Formats: sequence, structure tokens, C-alpha cells
Amino acid sequence: MAEERVHAFGDDALGEHDAVALAALVRSGEVAPGELAAAAAARAERVDAALAPVAFASYGQPRSAPAGGAPLFGVPSYLKDNVDLRGMPTGQGSSAFRAKPARRDAGFAEQFLSTGLAVLGKTRMPEFGLNASTEFAEARPVRNPWRTSHSPGASSGGAAALVAAGVVPIAHANDGGGSIRIPAACCGLVGLKPTRGRLVANDQGRRLPIDLVTDGVVTRSVRDTAAFFAAAELHHRNPALPPLGLVEGPGDRPLRVGLVVDSPIAVTDGPTRQAVERTAARLEAMGHKVTPATLPFGEDFSRDFTLYWGCIAFMIATTGRLLLDPGFQARKLDGLTTGLRRRFHREFLRTPGVLRRLRQAEAAYGGLFREHDVILSPVLAHVAPPIGHLSPNVAFDELLDRLGRYVAFTPVNNVTGGPGISLPAESAGNGLPIGVHLSAAHGRERLLLELAFALEADRPWQRIQD
Repeated sequence: MAEERVHAFGDDALGEHDAVALAALVRSGEVAPGELAAAAAARAERVDAALAPVAFASYGQPRSAPAGGAPLFGVPSYLKDNVDLRGMPTGQGSSAFRAKPARRDAGFAEQFLSTGLAVLGKTRMPEFGLNASTEFAEARPVRNPWRTSHSPGASSGGAAALVAAGVVPIAHANDGGGSIRIPAACCGLVGLKPTRGRLVANDQGRRLPIDLVTDGVVTRSVRDTAAFFAAAELHHRNPALPPLGLVEGPGDRPLRVGLVVDSPIAVTDGPTRQAVERTAARLEAMGHKVTPATLPFGEDFSRDFTLYWGCIAFMIATTGRLLLDPGFQARKLDGLTTGLRRRFHREFLRTPGVLRRLRQAEAAYGGLFREHDVILSPVLAHVAPPIGHLSPNVAFDELLDRLGRYVAFTPVNNVTGGPGISLPAESAGNGLPIGVHLSAAHGRERLLLELAFALEADRPWQRIQD
């Protein structure tokens, strides 16, 4: 495929507006929700051949809140293909079973709808969200709108492709090892993984011994991310966490920023290193104090996470007929899922120690924030790879090594439950976006959003349509 940018921005009801602006237009009566939904559907159809981001479309009957009082009422969006929404299938990106329409809304789907967003369909994801690229054993991959020969990241790759290409301004994403932040970094978007427990628990995550999965969104503006979390909090607020409310701009105090450029398990490439170091310099120019920091997680953490990752694949393979569909066929799982399952089966006796050490990681994570308010690091160790580099058809041991040398930072926040946000920083020489990552102590999403607002105001994100 020719390397090219692909986007759907144009002179229609959506224009170049973000979700907050579109919701304001709906409230004022200048545009109707149906007009926005129709424009988004037309845009989705224009980019489908190039990007393949949509798993299921329901353009004629989008699901939305019943009344117009919700903050984001009328704004078109999509759910990721691993959350149940009544009437739509949940395929989990897998060919191992044939998804049937869900009979009920998942708890998080109810929260998502409560914000007022209108769901037009489901976005594609790699099998059970286990890969860091939205690629498949046989089906066509999802491609990056900034450079269609390259990956959009994963596992929320379809969502990121749709938002980056301008089909919708905001889309659901979730994160069990970086799956909000990775595609946000690859596609030049904002992606906040909240503190564990901030939103309604994910149905898949709550079944795990350690719940890695948190839901959220990918957006093109910080204010859209802030508006979504404020709206979601009106539906459900966890009393164990500080209230978030609506964050509307930068904070007003200097922060202690811990700078991490290298991972103990991977070499950070030149463009990514440069983007992180230049972001640190920008923060210093704003009056924040930046000092070196060291993550207390190394190769042992990576090995433990990999075994736990394999445990998830093993659980999927052994419970698929019970939890997904009686016709589930484990032999049809892709090479990554199968390889992870087999590795866990060989090493399952390590599981008690792995679970103990991963649970202890939360205290080590918390210790970082005795000396720092936030940690600045890369999202990924290198820029988005070409399609095929992380294909599930790559030999398993080689694929696992490639994933380890790519996803070297984000899993820490999933294991420990801490919040992290990916923000657009720069572009590599080939035009692909590079994201930087900010982490904070549990419950401090407000701090991350305030800092994100400051960075966005200092240097607005590059736009794909320019």
C-alpha cells in the first residue's frame, strides 16, 4: 500500500470541531444529533478501505442517552469491540467464535452512554486485546492514518484510527497493558488511563486475579478527555478516590517532575528520546523542576508480567466456551494468544510468586511520588512500527521479543493501578507522531490533566489535516 496520510475532515456538520464544541452546537440548536451521526457515518465509509477501523456499524440506529441533558449529548462515537452494548455483537477481535448481539449493556457501557455520546458501532482490536498492533492472522489490519504502511498501535487501534482520521472526535478505548496510551501515542492523540476504580469496573478485568483493565477514551484535545471524565463521574463516583470534577485548564503551582528516558528492558530510540527530553525542557521553562528518576521495575517485573499475560491467554482458551460462546474453538486462536497460553502452561507453577510480586509493585509505584509529583517518560521505546512487524503470524518467540522491546513503559500503570496519560509531543522523520507519558499517584488524574492542558497550550498538537 502506498504510504500516505488518510483523513476524513471536510466541510460537513462535524467540521474540525472537538466533542466539547459539537455538544455546544447541539445544545444551541445549530446542529442536530442526527446530522452529526450522518456526517460521521459518511466519514467512516470514506476511510474504511484505507484504514479498516470499524468492527460493526449501526449507523441507522445509533445508541444514545434518552434525553438531551448529558454534557456530551449528540456527539457521535464508537465503543471498542470488547464491551457489551445491547443489540451489537462483541467479537473481541477473534476468529475463534462468532459473536452474537449482546443481550444487555455492560456496566461501563451504561456509564459511557450516560455522558450523552451516541454510539455508532464497534471499533476493531487485536485478538482479546493481547497485541500492541491491531493486526490479525488472516483479516486485513487496521492502519495508521498518519502513515498507512504503519501500525496505529493497539489494542484500541480502531478507535485511535477513527479519531485521528477525523471520523469522530472521541472514541472509547480501554487499557490492560497500554491499550489506551499506545494507540494514542502512535496516532497523535490524548489518551488517559485513569486510576483503577475511577470508572465502573470493566467486565473482563474484574474476573482477573489482578485487574489490569481500565476504560477511557482517546481524543484530539485535552478538554475532550477532561469533559468525558467529568461527565462519567456524574453517573458513578468512587468514594475511595478524590473527586475529579471538570478540569478546564493548567494548574498554577510548580511541580516536581521525575524524568525517565530509558527502560531497564529496552533501548529508547533517538526520536523518542529527543521528544521526551525536549518535553522536559518545556516543562522546566514553565517553572517546573525536572530531575532524573529511576523506575523501580526491571527485568523481573517484565518476566512476571509476561507470565501473567500468558495466564490471561490461558483463561481465555479454557473458558471461551463457557463465557463467550458454546461454539468457541481454541484451535482458531491466533499465534500470539496460542504462544502465550503455551508458555503459561509450561511455567504455571511460578504463578503464586508472580501474583505476589505484582501485587507488591503498587507500593513501589507509590514510593516514586514521595519525591516527585509526576513522572515523565516515553510511552513506547520506539516509534510505531510498520504493519507486519508485530503480526500474530510472526514466530512467537520473535514476536514476544519485539513486543518487549516496544512496550517497555506502560504496563507498570496497569499492574499498580496508577493513572497515566499519553500526549502528542513531536513527529519522527517519517511523519509518525511520538507520544510522551506522564504518570501520577493514585487518584491524581486532575494533576495530569492540568499539566496536559499546559503542554497543549504551549505547543498545540500537530493536525493531520495540515
